[in-house]
Amino acid sequence: MTLKQQLIDAMKTAMKARDNLRLSAVRMVLSAIKNREIDQHKELDDQGTIEVISTLVKQRRESIRLYQEGNRPELAEKEQAEMNVLLEFLPAQMDLTEINELVAGIIREIDAQGIKDMGRVMKAITPLTAGKADGKVVSDAVRSQLA
Repeated sequence: MTLKQQLIDAMKTAMKARDNLRLSAVRMVLSAIKNREIDQHKELDDQGTIEVISTLVKQRRESIRLYQEGNRPELAEKEQAEMNVLLEFLPAQMDLTEINELVAGIIREIDAQGIKDMGRVMKAITPLTAGKADGKVVSDAVRSQLA
């Protein structure tokens, strides 16, 4: 079953359960997927769907941060709840230890010498962490190990 089909099934389940928060979050994802498919003139595969969901999760994280800085905890809680629903559809997230081990392996594999090779390392590691780790966390790990 494709990830898109899982989202459609989750939407139907949320409708039947009258779970408005989950329903709105899943509809938001399906809408974003549809928009991306229209832009690209093709149907998205699971990897494309994961990229869309990852983008939405990243937006939610930023919104939460801004709402907390703006002293709006009720809005931050709503965004957090939406983000939790979105995370259910992504692959298991990597922890910092796994990221550091992966980065160290890639650095050895491509024989990166310093910070000037950061682009090469990021190019090699991005496909391995897509949807599984936040890009900023991966970038920070690469930068710290190359420094």
